[in-house]
Amino acid sequence: MSDAPEVKATSNGILPPSFDLPLPDRPDIITANIQKLTELTPNPRHRFIFKALFKHLHQFINETSLTTDEWMAAIDFLTRTGQKCTPLRQETILLSDVLGVSALVDSLNNPVAGGATENSVLGPFFTEDAADVDFGESIASEGKGDYMYVEGRVLTTEGQPIPNAVIETWETDADGFYDTQYADRSHPDCRGRLRSDDDGRYGYRAVVPVAYPIPGDGPVGELLLLLGRHNMRPNHLHMMVEAPGFHKLVTAFYPDGCDYLRSDCVFGVKKSLVVNLKDIVDDEEARKRGFPHGGSFKLLQFDIVLLTKDQSAAMRAGVEEERYTITEDHQKY
Repeated sequence: MSDAPEVKATSNGILPPSFDLPLPDRPDIITANIQKLTELTPNPRHRFIFKALFKHLHQFINETSLTTDEWMAAIDFLTRTGQKCTPLRQETILLSDVLGVSALVDSLNNPVAGGATENSVLGPFFTEDAADVDFGESIASEGKGDYMYVEGRVLTTEGQPIPNAVIETWETDADGFYDTQYADRSHPDCRGRLRSDDDGRYGYRAVVPVAYPIPGDGPVGELLLLLGRHNMRPNHLHMMVEAPGFHKLVTAFYPDGCDYLRSDCVFGVKKSLVVNLKDIVDDEEARKRGFPHGGSFKLLQFDIVLLTKDQSAAMRAGVEEERYTITEDHQKY
């Protein structure tokens, strides 16, 4: 006889509701029952979110007369999306991106004013293992693309320098791949971590970004084909900037002239983030800036303006007040 303790299936400890629910003999009763049960949600914000979600989800199913086969296909799609994720690949974020959800949430939650730099989507290719890069050094190994130098200042909305701001930056190589997309990746490349100096200045060597396709070998790629949409992102350089007392900025800069600027498959481009790359045809200047083979290079200049945490909180307070009002109004019905 086994000495192993007997294991029984147990509930989550929540008792049945104190009210009676009609048996779901009709489709509309199912919707009414889930909404009534959702009233039990303790947190008002959670209650509001899930009531709205269930309302619109059930409306969608009714409006489209969703078939069992279509529903199962959706379940399979979401399952495969999760299964495609790895520590270096985030297919679920990619799905959020191509649906415009990432861009919408970012925009609603990061209002700016006073000339502050606007946000853009984080994307699925940020990693925590970027190497520290000194002022003027390169984030890319030699041969990864055409030379580009990136420089500017990190400033307050009043134009004061922000020293020691931490800048994370990452991009594709000239072939349109991030380092994480290479199976033999041994170290981070085309990404780096640097700091602004005492005058708020930053500068580093990089490569000219190129337009590239987001991964098409997974469920998200299948979805774009189904929708008849391209999977291209315009060329861009990611930057994430943090400093004590300031709101964290996640953004990207998009060189003008790319064919995909207005149809970015993840809706990340904003007018204020479109930049002009200057052609510097000066061998001596190229070598002075550290480019081993000299010649010419592109120059990207951009001053990054951060909101203080207080400024950001004040702007978000307006969003929160509107959100609270909507939530409270919803609770009345």
